[in-house]
Amino acid sequence: MEASQFEGAWVRRAVEHFVGDPRAGTLIQVPTEVRTAERLCYRGAVEPSDEALAQAWKNGDARAGEQLFDRYFKPVSRFFRNKSRDDTADLVQRTFLACVEALPRFRGDGSFRSFLFAIAYRQLCTHYKKQKKARERFDPQTVTVHDLGPSPTQLLAKRQEQRVMLAALRRIPLVYQTLLELHYWEKMPAHECAAVLGIPVGTAKSRIRRGRQLLEQQIATVADNQELLASTMANLEDWARAVREQRGKDAV
Repeated sequence: MEASQFEGAWVRRAVEHFVGDPRAGTLIQVPTEVRTAERLCYRGAVEPSDEALAQAWKNGDARAGEQLFDRYFKPVSRFFRNKSRDDTADLVQRTFLACVEALPRFRGDGSFRSFLFAIAYRQLCTHYKKQKKARERFDPQTVTVHDLGPSPTQLLAKRQEQRVMLAALRRIPLVYQTLLELHYWEKMPAHECAAVLGIPVGTAKSRIRRGRQLLEQQIATVADNQELLASTMANLEDWARAVREQRGKDAV
């Protein structure tokens, strides 16, 4: 099928989340209760797998595409929230529209989740490459989000430890930040992380380990006192989980 046959469902779903041109950057959030009420209309008693929904959507079931949009709107928003400034809404929509175009090429060899996040990662890299400031020096293995600009307006957290972690993540190279956030926030195993970045599984595992080391170094730099440093380091995975939950709430 042509991409245009799939695009209508997700564009319509995007408009339910953002009022305005779905390809534009200036958008208005729709009240949560409106989206929730409409979402329930499409949900059955048993949640099908991502891959089953993707296949049904490829076969022409628009409601399957709508369910995938609902399922991944928060995770994709969370993916961009600590990596961009005020461009999150635009990047989310570009990701979903690019997924519509790429869907006929999804064969189910890997997970739909890794397929979608690979698109999100490419959209992010393209976004930074197009920025005049970053064009000449952008390399996700060396450049950090902190290098590319000030903290995003969405960089909010309830606890000091969470704020330290978010700031530290932005100070490690983008490829490591991405791997750690996928692994700890989205609970992705190494083989899915590898699929997202297009690297061997062994490389993904070693980079996750290295990313953890780099994160700990940056936490030591960002934390402004020894007590905060000790608290953040002692409960690193707990704070990662708490940040994930907060990021999810922010995306609603």
